[in-house]
Amino acid sequence: MQNPPSPTPAAAASKPDPLLFPARHLSAFVSSSDPPPPSIAYLISGSAGDSARILRLLYAAYHPRNHYLLHLDRFAVQSDREKLALSVQSDPILVAARNVDVLGKADFAYPKGSSPISATLHGASVLLRLAPNWDWFINLDARDYPLVSQDDLLHILSYLPKDLNFMNHTSHIGWRESRKLRPIIVDPGLYLADKTEMFYASQKRDLPNAYRLFTGSVFTILTRSFIEHCILGTDNLPRTLLMYLSNTPSSITNYFQSILCNSHQFKRTVINHNLQYAAFDPKGLPRELSDSDFDAMIASGAAFASRVGSEGSFLDRIDQGILKRGPDRPVPGGWCLGQSENNTCMVWGDASVLRPGPGARRLEKLIVEMLSNDAYLSRQCTVEQ
Repeated sequence: MQNPPSPTPAAAASKPDPLLFPARHLSAFVSSSDPPPPSIAYLISGSAGDSARILRLLYAAYHPRNHYLLHLDRFAVQSDREKLALSVQSDPILVAARNVDVLGKADFAYPKGSSPISATLHGASVLLRLAPNWDWFINLDARDYPLVSQDDLLHILSYLPKDLNFMNHTSHIGWRESRKLRPIIVDPGLYLADKTEMFYASQKRDLPNAYRLFTGSVFTILTRSFIEHCILGTDNLPRTLLMYLSNTPSSITNYFQSILCNSHQFKRTVINHNLQYAAFDPKGLPRELSDSDFDAMIASGAAFASRVGSEGSFLDRIDQGILKRGPDRPVPGGWCLGQSENNTCMVWGDASVLRPGPGARRLEKLIVEMLSNDAYLSRQCTVEQ
């Protein structure tokens, strides 16, 4: 069996199949005052055993306006990657929309190393080539899950400036200095083709003084212009920082934060919140979510949840109670015109028509609280002593 082909620009540029999805232009039913919905580029990543979770996450976060790149890293066997590609190719909705690609040439991504930066930048660069018109980039792990529909999310984002970056960040390094910044590692994912143990050097190094290091969470919502700055920009800091962090443990939590907060162009575009719900253990470390977290998770107003438990009942509760999604089906939205007794999304209308629900109101409340009275300005890239 041949390897799944690498994504090509032609696949993303093709229009939806008009034979499967009759064109029904419903723009007349949309208020002329409504801004046009944005588009999101999703990189959905997983490792060995995550193929089913990636596919479930794809359906939960699917919308025809967006573009999706699925990445099973090299810890997964090739047969899983091929099955994932075949699952995408066998779904009539995904085939007709032509907005889902599977990365054929996988990367290693050692969570405790620096290779996740390489994998993320690789995925982002492919999405820049595949889809020319998206507005935000979201990197989802297989254990993340949406708490609002894409209609909810796109509706709220359509009223926000397209230069806002949502990212938890702080300059307070604390214990991370001794454990994650001064140690020197060699990440085998950057140069070896086979799985190998991480190498830790005995030496330590000083923190940089040419720029300030910031840290935060892995999950971010970043603008296209900022992603282009990191990959294509003439400012050399993204490349300089990439070289510095290549020997740093868990460096993905420092890379985008440090670039953004050291950039005069972008540091005033950041919101110090990533719109994701996470729970922590008594030591302050992220923990897996369970049924006991459900009410607080929904009440938070977050758009996504992190470290969602592997138990199917918890995901089923989100699918059925929040997203109103059936098994192996996308979340119904304004673009779905089919009969309710069948898969409503098998008949496709105008993808610009959104049908926001309660999730939009929860997310709106969260964002209004963050942006009210310009309080967010005092939390932008603040240097703590």
